[in-house]
Amino acid sequence: MLCFCPCFDDNHHPTSDDVDLDLEPVLLISGIGGSILTSKRKKLGFDTRVWVRILLADLEFKKKLWSLYNPKTGYTETLDKDNEIVVPDDDYGLYAIDILDPSPFVKCIHLKEVYYFHDMINMLVGCGYKKGTTLFGYGYDFRQSNRIEKLMEDLKVKLETAYKASGGRKVNIISHSMGGLLVMCFMSLHHEVFSKYVSKWICIGCPFQGAPGCINDSLLTGLQFVEGLESFFFVSRWTMHQLLVECPSIYEMLANPDFNWKKQPKIQVWRKHSKDGETSIELESYGPVESITLFREALRHNELTYDGKTVALPFNFAISRWAAETRQVLNNAKLPDGVCFYNIYGISFDTPFDVWYVRNLISELG
Repeated sequence: MLCFCPCFDDNHHPTSDDVDLDLEPVLLISGIGGSILTSKRKKLGFDTRVWVRILLADLEFKKKLWSLYNPKTGYTETLDKDNEIVVPDDDYGLYAIDILDPSPFVKCIHLKEVYYFHDMINMLVGCGYKKGTTLFGYGYDFRQSNRIEKLMEDLKVKLETAYKASGGRKVNIISHSMGGLLVMCFMSLHHEVFSKYVSKWICIGCPFQGAPGCINDSLLTGLQFVEGLESFFFVSRWTMHQLLVECPSIYEMLANPDFNWKKQPKIQVWRKHSKDGETSIELESYGPVESITLFREALRHNELTYDGKTVALPFNFAISRWAAETRQVLNNAKLPDGVCFYNIYGISFDTPFDVWYVRNLISELG
Protein backbone atom coordinates (compact mmCIF):
# COMPACT_ATOMS: atom_id res chain seq x y z
CA MET A 1 0.00 0.00 0.00
CA LEU A 2 1.32 3.40 -0.97
CA CYS A 3 1.14 6.25 1.52
CA PHE A 4 1.88 9.85 0.56
CA CYS A 5 1.80 11.31 4.10
CA PRO A 6 5.33 11.39 5.56
CA CYS A 7 3.89 11.01 9.07
CA PHE A 8 2.56 7.53 8.34
CA ASP A 9 4.73 6.23 5.51
CA ASP A 10 5.71 2.70 6.55
CA ASN A 11 8.04 2.39 3.56
CA HIS A 12 10.66 4.23 5.60
CA HIS A 13 10.59 1.59 8.38
CA PRO A 14 11.71 -1.78 7.01
CA THR A 15 11.23 -4.84 9.17
CA SER A 16 12.50 -8.39 9.00
CA ASP A 17 11.01 -11.45 10.67
CA ASP A 18 13.63 -13.75 9.18
CA VAL A 19 16.71 -13.15 11.29
CA ASP A 20 20.04 -14.51 10.15
CA LEU A 21 21.16 -16.70 13.03
CA ASP A 22 24.79 -16.07 12.08
CA LEU A 23 24.54 -12.34 12.72
CA GLU A 24 26.54 -11.06 15.66
CA PRO A 25 24.57 -8.65 17.88
CA VAL A 26 25.13 -4.92 17.40
CA LEU A 27 25.09 -2.33 20.18
CA LEU A 28 24.76 1.32 19.12
CA ILE A 29 26.21 3.89 21.56
CA SER A 30 25.46 7.58 21.19
CA GLY A 31 27.63 10.65 21.63
CA ILE A 32 27.16 13.89 23.54
CA GLY A 33 23.60 15.16 23.30
CA GLY A 34 22.64 11.98 21.47
CA SER A 35 20.26 10.47 24.04
CA ILE A 36 16.74 11.43 25.01
CA LEU A 37 16.62 12.65 28.61
CA THR A 38 13.41 12.78 30.61
CA SER A 39 12.67 14.53 33.89
CA LYS A 40 10.79 12.17 36.21
CA ARG A 41 8.88 13.23 39.31
CA LYS A 42 10.34 11.39 42.30
CA LYS A 43 6.97 11.00 44.04
CA LEU A 44 4.33 10.72 41.35
CA GLY A 45 6.43 9.16 38.61
CA PHE A 46 5.28 11.46 35.80
CA ASP A 47 7.99 12.25 33.29
CA THR A 48 8.63 15.02 30.78
CA ARG A 49 11.08 14.89 27.88
CA VAL A 50 13.56 17.71 28.46
CA TRP A 51 16.13 16.72 25.83
CA VAL A 52 15.58 16.83 22.93
CA ARG A 53 12.41 18.86 22.46
CA ILE A 54 11.47 21.58 20.00
CA LEU A 55 8.40 23.16 21.63
CA LEU A 56 9.09 25.00 24.94
CA ALA A 57 12.67 23.74 24.66
CA ASP A 58 14.50 26.57 26.43
CA LEU A 59 11.97 26.88 29.25
CA GLU A 60 11.89 23.18 30.15
CA PHE A 61 15.67 22.90 29.82
CA LYS A 62 16.30 25.70 32.31
CA LYS A 63 13.67 24.46 34.74
CA LYS A 64 14.52 20.76 34.80
CA LEU A 65 17.98 20.17 33.37
CA TRP A 66 20.20 22.96 34.70
CA SER A 67 22.53 21.26 37.17
CA LEU A 68 25.43 21.53 39.60
CA TYR A 69 28.37 19.18 40.00
CA ASN A 70 28.64 17.40 43.34
CA PRO A 71 32.36 16.84 44.11
CA LYS A 72 31.47 14.40 46.91
CA THR A 73 29.78 11.94 44.54
CA GLY A 74 31.25 12.86 41.16
CA TYR A 75 27.76 13.23 39.70
CA THR A 76 26.13 16.30 38.16
CA GLU A 77 22.76 16.81 39.89
CA THR A 78 19.78 18.85 38.73
CA LEU A 79 18.79 22.02 40.57
CA ASP A 80 15.20 20.74 40.50
CA LYS A 81 15.18 18.52 43.61
CA ASP A 82 11.68 17.17 42.94
CA ASN A 83 12.74 15.45 39.72
CA GLU A 84 15.45 13.10 38.53
CA ILE A 85 16.91 12.76 35.04
CA VAL A 86 16.46 9.35 33.44
CA VAL A 87 17.17 7.86 30.02
CA PRO A 88 14.28 5.79 28.58
CA ASP A 89 15.21 2.18 27.79
CA ASP A 90 12.23 1.45 25.54
CA ASP A 91 12.68 -0.60 22.39
CA TYR A 92 15.79 -2.32 23.83
CA GLY A 93 17.53 1.02 24.30
CA LEU A 94 17.01 2.10 20.68
CA TYR A 95 14.17 4.57 21.35
CA ALA A 96 16.48 6.99 23.21
CA ILE A 97 18.96 7.28 20.32
CA ASP A 98 16.65 7.01 17.31
CA ILE A 99 14.62 10.21 16.74
CA LEU A 100 15.64 12.51 19.60
CA ASP A 101 12.36 14.41 19.49
CA PRO A 102 9.82 11.72 18.54
CA SER A 103 6.82 14.03 18.72
CA PRO A 104 4.25 13.77 15.89
CA PHE A 105 5.03 17.34 14.82
CA VAL A 106 8.75 16.63 14.32
CA LYS A 107 8.01 13.39 12.50
CA CYS A 108 5.61 15.18 10.16
CA ILE A 109 8.11 17.88 9.18
CA HIS A 110 10.94 15.31 9.27
CA LEU A 111 13.40 17.61 11.05
CA LYS A 112 16.59 15.84 10.03
CA GLU A 113 18.69 17.40 12.81
CA VAL A 114 17.03 15.16 15.43
CA TYR A 115 17.05 11.95 13.36
CA TYR A 116 20.13 10.49 15.04
CA PHE A 117 20.64 6.72 14.68
CA HIS A 118 17.31 6.44 12.86
CA ASP A 119 18.63 5.59 9.38
CA MET A 120 21.25 3.17 10.72
CA ILE A 121 18.65 1.37 12.83
CA ASN A 122 16.34 1.00 9.83
CA MET A 123 19.22 -0.17 7.64
CA LEU A 124 20.27 -2.84 10.15
CA VAL A 125 16.69 -4.05 10.59
CA GLY A 126 16.39 -4.25 6.82
CA CYS A 127 19.57 -6.35 6.73
CA GLY A 128 18.08 -8.92 9.08
CA TYR A 129 18.97 -7.65 12.54
CA LYS A 130 16.18 -8.03 15.07
CA LYS A 131 15.56 -5.61 17.91
CA GLY A 132 16.08 -7.28 21.25
CA THR A 133 17.94 -10.23 19.73
CA THR A 134 20.73 -8.88 17.56
CA LEU A 135 20.16 -5.11 17.76
CA PHE A 136 20.35 -2.93 20.87
CA GLY A 137 20.96 0.71 21.82
CA TYR A 138 22.67 2.38 24.74
CA GLY A 139 21.64 5.90 25.59
CA TYR A 140 23.03 7.55 28.70
CA ASP A 141 23.02 10.73 30.75
CA PHE A 142 25.67 12.63 28.80
CA ARG A 143 26.05 15.24 31.55
CA GLN A 144 27.99 12.74 33.59
CA SER A 145 31.60 11.60 33.49
CA ASN A 146 32.43 8.94 30.93
CA ARG A 147 33.80 6.76 33.74
CA ILE A 148 31.12 7.29 36.38
CA GLU A 149 29.96 4.10 38.08
CA LYS A 150 26.32 4.15 36.91
CA LEU A 151 27.22 4.50 33.24
CA MET A 152 29.82 1.74 33.53
CA GLU A 153 27.39 -0.61 35.28
CA ASP A 154 24.58 0.10 32.81
CA LEU A 155 26.89 -0.60 29.88
CA LYS A 156 27.97 -3.88 31.47
CA VAL A 157 24.32 -4.93 31.83
CA LYS A 158 23.60 -3.96 28.23
CA LEU A 159 26.52 -6.03 26.92
CA GLU A 160 25.46 -9.02 28.99
CA THR A 161 21.88 -8.69 27.76
CA ALA A 162 22.92 -8.54 24.09
CA TYR A 163 25.29 -11.48 24.55
CA LYS A 164 22.66 -13.72 26.15
CA ALA A 165 19.77 -12.65 23.88
CA SER A 166 21.75 -13.58 20.77
CA GLY A 167 22.58 -17.04 22.06
CA GLY A 168 26.03 -16.32 23.44
CA ARG A 169 27.44 -14.40 20.49
CA LYS A 170 29.94 -11.63 21.14
CA VAL A 171 28.79 -8.07 20.53
CA ASN A 172 29.83 -5.58 17.85
CA ILE A 173 29.86 -2.06 19.31
CA ILE A 174 29.29 0.99 17.11
CA SER A 175 30.03 4.17 19.06
CA HIS A 176 29.70 7.74 17.86
CA SER A 177 31.65 10.78 19.05
CA MET A 178 31.93 10.95 22.86
CA GLY A 179 30.46 7.46 23.04
CA GLY A 180 33.94 6.27 22.08
CA LEU A 181 35.39 7.79 25.27
CA LEU A 182 32.74 6.03 27.34
CA VAL A 183 33.58 2.69 25.70
CA MET A 184 37.31 3.27 26.17
CA CYS A 185 36.80 4.03 29.86
CA PHE A 186 34.81 0.82 30.18
CA MET A 187 37.52 -1.13 28.37
CA SER A 188 40.15 0.33 30.70
CA LEU A 189 38.21 -0.22 33.94
CA HIS A 190 36.51 -3.52 33.03
CA HIS A 191 39.05 -5.11 30.71
CA GLU A 192 38.01 -8.73 31.31
CA VAL A 193 34.29 -8.00 30.87
CA PHE A 194 35.01 -6.13 27.64
CA SER A 195 37.09 -9.06 26.37
CA LYS A 196 34.36 -11.54 27.28
CA TYR A 197 31.47 -9.82 25.53
CA VAL A 198 32.93 -7.75 22.65
CA SER A 199 33.93 -9.01 19.21
CA LYS A 200 34.44 -5.77 17.27
CA TRP A 201 34.46 -2.11 18.21
CA ILE A 202 33.71 0.44 15.48
CA CYS A 203 34.23 4.13 16.26
CA ILE A 204 32.70 6.94 14.21
CA GLY A 205 34.33 10.33 14.79
CA CYS A 206 35.46 9.61 18.36
CA PRO A 207 37.62 12.41 19.91
CA PHE A 208 40.06 10.23 21.84
CA GLN A 209 42.54 13.07 22.39
CA GLY A 210 39.83 15.68 22.90
CA ALA A 211 37.74 17.95 20.71
CA PRO A 212 39.55 21.24 21.41
CA GLY A 213 37.79 23.61 19.03
CA CYS A 214 34.26 22.53 19.95
CA ILE A 215 34.85 22.12 23.69
CA ASN A 216 36.88 25.31 24.17
CA ASP A 217 34.12 27.27 22.50
CA SER A 218 31.45 25.41 24.49
CA LEU A 219 33.01 26.44 27.81
CA LEU A 220 33.40 30.04 26.70
CA THR A 221 30.27 30.77 24.66
CA GLY A 222 28.06 27.68 24.68
CA LEU A 223 26.99 25.10 22.13
CA GLN A 224 24.39 25.29 19.38
CA PHE A 225 23.23 21.93 18.03
CA VAL A 226 20.85 23.41 15.46
CA GLU A 227 21.58 26.31 13.13
CA GLY A 228 19.37 28.56 11.03
CA LEU A 229 15.64 29.09 11.50
CA GLU A 230 15.23 25.90 13.55
CA SER A 231 17.49 27.34 16.28
CA PHE A 232 14.69 29.70 17.36
CA PHE A 233 12.67 26.67 18.50
CA PHE A 234 15.61 24.96 20.20
CA VAL A 235 17.67 25.36 23.35
CA SER A 236 19.66 28.60 23.09
CA ARG A 237 23.44 28.60 22.97
CA TRP A 238 23.79 30.35 26.32
CA THR A 239 21.21 28.17 28.05
CA MET A 240 23.21 25.15 26.95
CA HIS A 241 26.43 26.83 28.13
CA GLN A 242 25.14 27.13 31.69
CA LEU A 243 24.67 23.37 31.81
CA LEU A 244 27.94 22.41 30.11
CA VAL A 245 30.05 24.37 32.60
CA GLU A 246 28.95 21.83 35.22
CA CYS A 247 29.33 18.67 33.10
CA PRO A 248 32.36 16.38 33.65
CA SER A 249 31.88 14.93 30.16
CA ILE A 250 32.73 18.33 28.65
CA TYR A 251 35.94 18.76 30.66
CA GLU A 252 36.94 15.21 29.69
CA MET A 253 36.93 16.28 26.03
CA LEU A 254 39.34 19.17 26.48
CA ALA A 255 42.56 18.75 24.50
CA ASN A 256 44.91 16.14 25.94
CA PRO A 257 47.92 18.24 27.08
CA ASP A 258 50.23 15.19 27.02
CA PHE A 259 49.44 14.17 23.44
CA ASN A 260 52.10 14.81 20.80
CA TRP A 261 50.00 17.11 18.62
CA LYS A 262 51.26 17.70 15.09
CA LYS A 263 49.87 21.22 15.53
CA GLN A 264 48.97 22.14 19.08
CA PRO A 265 45.38 23.40 19.44
CA LYS A 266 45.01 26.88 20.85
CA ILE A 267 42.61 29.65 21.68
CA GLN A 268 43.43 33.06 20.23
CA VAL A 269 41.94 36.24 21.64
CA TRP A 270 42.40 39.83 20.47
CA ARG A 271 42.60 41.85 23.68
CA LYS A 272 42.73 45.56 24.34
CA HIS A 273 45.47 46.87 26.64
CA SER A 274 45.82 50.39 28.04
CA LYS A 275 49.06 51.76 29.46
CA ASP A 276 50.15 55.34 30.13
CA GLY A 277 47.12 56.66 28.26
CA GLU A 278 47.85 54.62 25.15
CA THR A 279 45.73 51.77 23.88
CA SER A 280 46.97 48.76 21.98
CA ILE A 281 45.38 45.56 20.71
CA GLU A 282 47.34 42.33 20.95
CA LEU A 283 46.66 38.77 19.87
CA GLU A 284 47.10 36.36 22.78
CA SER A 285 47.36 32.59 22.35
CA TYR A 286 46.51 29.87 24.86
CA GLY A 287 47.50 26.21 24.50
CA PRO A 288 45.80 23.27 26.28
CA VAL A 289 47.47 24.05 29.63
CA GLU A 290 47.34 27.86 29.40
CA SER A 291 43.65 27.73 28.39
CA ILE A 292 42.70 26.92 32.00
CA THR A 293 43.81 30.42 32.98
CA LEU A 294 41.59 31.89 30.28
CA PHE A 295 38.59 29.80 31.33
CA ARG A 296 39.03 30.89 34.94
CA GLU A 297 39.22 34.55 34.00
CA ALA A 298 36.38 34.46 31.46
CA LEU A 299 33.97 32.60 33.76
CA ARG A 300 34.83 34.22 37.08
CA HIS A 301 31.52 36.13 37.20
CA ASN A 302 29.41 33.57 35.34
CA GLU A 303 26.10 32.86 37.09
CA LEU A 304 22.50 31.91 36.53
CA THR A 305 19.23 32.63 38.31
CA TYR A 306 17.15 29.65 39.36
CA ASP A 307 13.97 29.78 41.41
CA GLY A 308 14.76 33.37 42.39
CA LYS A 309 18.26 32.55 43.62
CA THR A 310 21.62 33.39 42.06
CA VAL A 311 23.90 30.42 41.45
CA ALA A 312 27.59 30.98 40.71
CA LEU A 313 28.99 28.98 37.78
CA PRO A 314 32.72 29.72 37.45
CA PHE A 315 35.17 27.35 35.78
CA ASN A 316 34.90 24.24 37.92
CA PHE A 317 38.33 23.13 39.14
CA ALA A 318 36.87 20.12 40.96
CA ILE A 319 35.58 18.82 37.62
CA SER A 320 38.91 19.68 36.01
CA ARG A 321 40.72 17.48 38.52
CA TRP A 322 38.22 14.67 37.96
CA ALA A 323 38.72 14.99 34.19
CA ALA A 324 42.50 14.73 34.62
CA GLU A 325 41.98 11.39 36.35
CA THR A 326 39.69 10.30 33.53
CA ARG A 327 42.47 11.13 31.08
CA GLN A 328 44.73 8.68 32.94
CA VAL A 329 42.03 6.02 32.69
CA LEU A 330 41.87 6.62 28.93
CA ASN A 331 45.66 6.58 28.59
CA ASN A 332 45.81 3.22 30.38
CA ALA A 333 43.26 1.54 28.10
CA LYS A 334 44.45 -1.44 26.06
CA LEU A 335 42.55 -3.33 23.39
CA PRO A 336 42.12 -6.98 24.47
CA ASP A 337 43.56 -9.69 22.26
CA GLY A 338 40.99 -10.98 19.81
CA VAL A 339 38.92 -7.78 19.68
CA CYS A 340 38.95 -5.99 16.31
CA PHE A 341 39.01 -2.18 16.35
CA TYR A 342 37.97 0.16 13.52
CA ASN A 343 38.23 3.95 13.63
CA ILE A 344 36.16 5.84 11.07
CA TYR A 345 36.46 9.59 10.59
CA GLY A 346 35.75 12.05 7.81
CA ILE A 347 38.18 14.29 5.97
CA SER A 348 35.80 16.23 3.72
CA PHE A 349 35.13 18.93 6.31
CA ASP A 350 37.54 20.62 8.68
CA THR A 351 37.09 19.68 12.32
CA PRO A 352 37.02 22.71 14.68
CA PHE A 353 40.54 22.86 16.04
CA ASP A 354 41.53 26.39 17.01
CA VAL A 355 39.18 29.05 18.39
CA TRP A 356 39.76 32.68 17.42
CA TYR A 357 37.87 35.54 19.06
CA VAL A 358 38.03 39.03 17.56
CA ARG A 359 36.10 40.72 20.38
CA ASN A 360 36.99 41.45 23.96
CA LEU A 361 35.86 38.06 25.21
CA ILE A 362 36.91 38.61 28.81
CA SER A 363 34.91 41.80 29.31
CA GLU A 364 31.84 40.29 27.61
CA LEU A 365 31.81 37.16 29.74
CA GLY A 366 33.05 38.78 32.92
